[in-house]
Amino acid sequence: MNVDRDRLREDLEANAEFGEIETDEGRGRTVLTGTEANREAREYLVARLEDAGLDVRIDAVGNVAGRWTPESADPETAPVAAGSHLDSVPEGGIFDGPLGVYSALEAVRTMQDAGVEPERPVEVVSFTEEEGQRFASGLLGSSVAVGERSVERALALEADDGTTLESALDAMGFRGEGRIDASEWDSWLELHVEQSERLTDAGVPVGVVTAITGITHCEATVRGEADHAGATPMGDRTDALAAASEFVLDVERAANEVVTSASDTAVGTVGSLDVRPNATNVVPGEVEAGVDVRDVDRDAMEELVRRARRSLARLERERGVETEFRRPFDLAPTPMSDRVRAAAHDAGEAAGIETLDLHSGAAHDTMHVAGVTDAGLLFAPSREGISHNPKEWTDWDDCATATRVLAGALADLAGA
Repeated sequence: MNVDRDRLREDLEANAEFGEIETDEGRGRTVLTGTEANREAREYLVARLEDAGLDVRIDAVGNVAGRWTPESADPETAPVAAGSHLDSVPEGGIFDGPLGVYSALEAVRTMQDAGVEPERPVEVVSFTEEEGQRFASGLLGSSVAVGERSVERALALEADDGTTLESALDAMGFRGEGRIDASEWDSWLELHVEQSERLTDAGVPVGVVTAITGITHCEATVRGEADHAGATPMGDRTDALAAASEFVLDVERAANEVVTSASDTAVGTVGSLDVRPNATNVVPGEVEAGVDVRDVDRDAMEELVRRARRSLARLERERGVETEFRRPFDLAPTPMSDRVRAAAHDAGEAAGIETLDLHSGAAHDTMHVAGVTDAGLLFAPSREGISHNPKEWTDWDDCATATRVLAGALADLAGA
């Protein structure tokens, strides 16, 4: 099967025009759920799906699915599905999300062109609001598709301006009916840009993900005493920011030690600080710190959380501050299906394309889908690992190469 690189490029470049932004370098777009750019991107996708002979349906939260049911396939059997999302972060790149959607469509067209006869239908899917820039915190459409969030709860979600998801979908003409149910799929595959440089460093064109990282978000509060920066002697201060600075370094140190001793994929980050009263001439009285912990090893994640708690306890003893620690968000690591991974590796071998096992350090819709059916995730190389940025770039040949592996894997899973 030979992927039509130019056809795939045409779709991705056409999609890049929706929400396109001016930039000095690269090519960027801002496509937020419910905006005019999002409507245009969705309408273009539906037209392309229909052009390829797929039956299109839209569910109540705006998830789009196009189903190819050739004469060789039993329409009653569970379909194989593939796709990703069309929304973006503000001033994002042109590949994150759309490559997954249009590579899935190109995989179907490639099978059609080659006369492949699958036993199962094949679906191309675009999930609503993966990036979480207007509604919820991300992975919204897939959370509904797997039953983790009800349609009613999703539609009631509000953007900062008070717009509900329901009204945003209505305004675009993309609030359909029912719910696309991912548990009814035989299997699922998503192709995404890597957002790292491991494939480039290894000189390998396609990554087969072994597991998607778990993610824990913690919130640490450090309370000292606000006081005059000039009139308060150094020995009389309880500086919350100075204490919190030690906490930041403790988290970094713990992550480095866990990488050395337990899991080389573990990461720990203090990514946000809210300092109060945040005035140059006032000793800081309170600091809120946001902590991000990730790994494919659950035990390593728990060790980093324990080390963060111990750091705060030490600061209470040594610096006289008061602390609180909360863990409002926790997502376990998600292993990928052995069956789907094997299909991807086999497809690469059959096409003479080298593949590499690696993990994903970022969240994807596949995390949700993997909870209800066999799921896999493929990576295409990212230049310099840049993503969520107009400089995000994956060479067109690399897009086509990864799509060729996707097409072969989907054909295998569909019984061709």
